[in-house]
Amino acid sequence: MASILKVDTITGVATAGSIAITGEGNSTTTNLQQGLAKVWCAFNGTGTIAVRDSFNTASLTDNGTGTHTVNYTSAIATVEYAVTTSHQENQVNCCYVGPTVSSVRVDSRNDAGTYSDIDHKTAVAHGDLA
Repeated sequence: MASILKVDTITGVATAGSIAITGEGNSTTTNLQQGLAKVWCAFNGTGTIAVRDSFNTASLTDNGTGTHTVNYTSAIATVEYAVTTSHQENQVNCCYVGPTVSSVRVDSRNDAGTYSDIDHKTAVAHGDLA
C-alpha cells in the first residue's frame, strides 16, 4: 500500500539544511538541496523585455541587442556554479557570460555571430546559496 507524507518542513538530523535521499538504483544517496535549481528565469527578450516566470529572480536588465542580465534575489555562494541557457528560436545561439554571485549575463547571437534579440530565453543556475 502506498503512503502519503504531508509536512510543511523537512529538517536534516545531522545538519538542518542537508537532506540525503536514496538515488536511482537504490545503491547511492544524493543531497536533495544540491540538486535543486537555485535560480531560474524565463523571459521575453524582444521589444519590451519581461520576466514571464521565475524563481529567486530580483530583476532583468536589458543590456542592449541580444544581451540581458538576470539579477538574483538571494546570492549564490561562489561564482563556481553551473548555468544552463536555452531559447526557442532557430538560427540563434544562446550562452551565458561572466556569472557573478548575484547575476548572470545571457547573450544571444545569430549564426553570423551578430547579437540578436530573441524571445523565450531561459537561464537556470545550480549552486549553493550564500
